[in-house]
Amino acid sequence: MDYRRMPIEVESPEQLPGGYAAIKCNLAESSVTDRVWDDLKIDLKGLAIAYTHHIGHPQFRDLLAKEYNIEEKDIILTAGAAAGLFLLATTLLKDGDSIVVVRPNYSSNLETPRAVRCKVHYHELKYENGWQIDVAALGAQVESSGAKVISVTTPHNPTGICLSEDTLKALVAIAEKNKCYLIVDETYRDMVYNDVGPLALAATLSPRVVSVSSLSKTYGLPGIRLGWVACRDPALMESLLAAKEQMYICNPVLDEEVAYQFYRNKKDHLRDVMHELKERRDMVQKWMDSQDVFEWNAPQGGCVGFPRIKPSLSVDLDVFYHTLNSEYGTYVGPGHWFEQDR
Repeated sequence: MDYRRMPIEVESPEQLPGGYAAIKCNLAESSVTDRVWDDLKIDLKGLAIAYTHHIGHPQFRDLLAKEYNIEEKDIILTAGAAAGLFLLATTLLKDGDSIVVVRPNYSSNLETPRAVRCKVHYHELKYENGWQIDVAALGAQVESSGAKVISVTTPHNPTGICLSEDTLKALVAIAEKNKCYLIVDETYRDMVYNDVGPLALAATLSPRVVSVSSLSKTYGLPGIRLGWVACRDPALMESLLAAKEQMYICNPVLDEEVAYQFYRNKKDHLRDVMHELKERRDMVQKWMDSQDVFEWNAPQGGCVGFPRIKPSLSVDLDVFYHTLNSEYGTYVGPGHWFEQDR
């Protein structure tokens, strides 16, 4: 394994001198507002601080399985989505294997395959195409590279663009045809701005599909390191459990119990989150429409967007970021966090 720190982690707000206290407006955060323990009303009385089920809290997994219309055995709990993505990369890939991954993307989806010394083939998403996947081109990449894994996200991080049902099914067909796995990072799955809700969990479409999610982004619980991987391939799930046991045996019992009690009231939490997010997105869209320096493809889901300075304009980026930080106390995530223009 070849590890290197990712720019998004090196430059994250919590790593700054003074941390979050040094920032007035944190526009670089990729999750909803962090929750406060006193507001959660969690009861941990009588909880034994012991090893817990290695695959994860049975009642929580049962909640997820019923929601997704899969079986409890098809879900393994992990230490956040990041741990799930790491387990998948190190289980499915080895030195010299090929992966096709969309870019821009969440950093772990790019960096972990590199750490495994894979041949990483990028499917470049373009602003001009609305950040949409070119299914035919991606299929050709998979076939020519002999990829063992395809990696996508929806709603996409950082653009907020969602896969259509037809595109998702086409990607599943590519995975099945080429006998590879399709990893779908669905961390923002519940956060969509339409009236019909999210697509069916990708993992329900084929045993060749793996869904990854967590409580961090949508529910404001990044300090509770709790995520999950869902897949209907028993052999892969057994391998993931073996990898998890060798790395950290089981999740912290405190994290799992907090997650379970919180998720039992998911509908109430999500209703409040989406009401606030829609207001904020509409506020940003109204501002975007009122000026002529920045442009974006409006997010269809998630809580982040990926605006850019119009290419026709000449801007000193060092001055731009310095002015935002020092004069306005405003922190934004530069494009190089996602391997795009700064």
